[in-house]
Amino acid sequence: MTETQQGRRRPQLSDEAAAYIRALIMSGELRPGSQVRPETIGERLGISTTPAREALQLLRVEGFLELVPRRGFQVAPLTGADIRDLFRAQALLGGELAGRAAVRVGPAELAELSALHHELMAAAARNDTGLLEEKNHAFHRIINHLADSRKILWVLGLTVRYVPRMFYASIPGWQQATVEDHGKVLDALTAGDANAARGAMEDHLTHAGELLAEHFDARIQGEGQRTPA
Repeated sequence: MTETQQGRRRPQLSDEAAAYIRALIMSGELRPGSQVRPETIGERLGISTTPAREALQLLRVEGFLELVPRRGFQVAPLTGADIRDLFRAQALLGGELAGRAAVRVGPAELAELSALHHELMAAAARNDTGLLEEKNHAFHRIINHLADSRKILWVLGLTVRYVPRMFYASIPGWQQATVEDHGKVLDALTAGDANAARGAMEDHLTHAGELLAEHFDARIQGEGQRTPA
């Protein structure tokens, strides 16, 4: 492998590692104060310690990790309230995009969104969490790009990366909430009602944040009550 190829590959590996660690933190699997070692992350993901360490540095800049003298990287303080705040910001942005999409959506896009929604429902019925998340992501992506607002979409992207997609479908209540909430968003888009679409998307993302925050708080509280081994 050439030096140029390595230079292209390393940022991708570090970004993937950062997303993985971020998801562990947001889901509560890595609780605040936990030590995070690049060697451990590298072993889990099958990568070298260099991109793993770069990922930890990135998460330190983002505020997910702290570098403690003589102890290394540790998970920074995080609460359910923090998660609710992140999702509230996402809800406001996503709601605005949905409202704009409602006046731009056409028959072809509505047909695609409807097909995705039915595929999502079928995935939920089979408890196929991987396919469910795939269809969920595609559903939101179409709506976001329909809005044709590059700057809002860019800002939304900064908040979305904090969402632990790989763990989402395993959160209690998320599958049912996604099916029901998407149905309301689709109804508003079909009616061309910008206000209803904006409200439905805000409610959906706020609901998702509440489910994640409750899951996080319960997991942290439960682990805190365990008797040390």
